[in-house]
Amino acid sequence: MTTTSVITKPAALRIALAARALSEVNMGGLVSKIGDHVGLPITEEKLSKVTVADIKLMLSGEETVDPDVDNASIKLAVRHLWGVTDDAEDQPTLDAYSEGDMPGSLRVAVASNTEENLDGHFGSCPRFLIYQVARDELRLIGARSTAITDDAEDKNVARANLIKDCQIVYVQSIGGPAAAKAVRANIHPVKSPEGGKARATLQRLQEVLDAPPPWLAKILGVEAKSLNKFVVEEE
Repeated sequence: MTTTSVITKPAALRIALAARALSEVNMGGLVSKIGDHVGLPITEEKLSKVTVADIKLMLSGEETVDPDVDNASIKLAVRHLWGVTDDAEDQPTLDAYSEGDMPGSLRVAVASNTEENLDGHFGSCPRFLIYQVARDELRLIGARSTAITDDAEDKNVARANLIKDCQIVYVQSIGGPAAAKAVRANIHPVKSPEGGKARATLQRLQEVLDAPPPWLAKILGVEAKSLNKFVVEEE
């Protein structure tokens, strides 16, 4: 049987992108599981009907992917299987910014899969949104693709280096080893499992800049005045 009779080239590309989103996936195993699920040949039409629940079932109890794979990565993988890509229409509009604007502000990265949303896993999000955050002002100053980290020997280290000018990174999820590598790069990871609009999350950060909790006070280099207004979820 020829390759083209088993899977079409566009479908193969979609699966390759889905495998990348799942980080530790074995692409051959994923192709096999999808083939068993949708039937051969694997086509774009069949992939467009695969759901998050289907992927979870395919991976359940198997060595195809790390059992700790997060929902955000699975959702991103399904978007790729559907052919939904991070194209120009999905890129948020940047705010005007010159280096040195907003003195005393923080630079914050947000793991994002779609639009201007906090909905990404540190190790698989296709981009980091970069914000400059001050008490009374918030600007989106960059959207950095993580594609350049794909061939790195240690992708988590490469991703940390990609945002090493940021003091904080907001993620929907992050593994313990990846969090440790971010911390070693002097980036404080903050988990927000519920996700949502990036600006809404950062507006809550703005609200505590005048009375920061200890972890934020350390970043700002000021005395901590609040211990309970803002809670960072522990790993």
